[in-house]
Amino acid sequence: MNSKLYVGNLSFNTNEDALRSAFEQFGAITDVYIASDRETGRPRGFAFVTFATEEESKAAIEKMHGTQLDGREITVNEAKPKEASGGGRNFSSPNRRPGAFQDRGNSRY
Repeated sequence: MNSKLYVGNLSFNTNEDALRSAFEQFGAITDVYIASDRETGRPRGFAFVTFATEEESKAAIEKMHGTQLDGREITVNEAKPKEASGGGRNFSSPNRRPGAFQDRGNSRY
């Protein structure tokens, strides 16, 4: 287990101060990141909270998962590392499907 937690189902009004206030009772928080939409800047409804130790993060999961924060029942789990592929829409990938849009040539249909 690592010391980084995923916190989901957040209210769009939840800010970093509210997260720190809710989680600091479990130990030293080293980072809080609230995910936001790259185009609009609006919150996406989830965040990552990182503690100094795994023990602190375990205590936070046990006590905070399923509790209310800003009127929403939040999900608190161990954060999972990103997949190696990086995700996203990489249309120039050599692994793209044959017959994909880019392979249709000059055909209108």
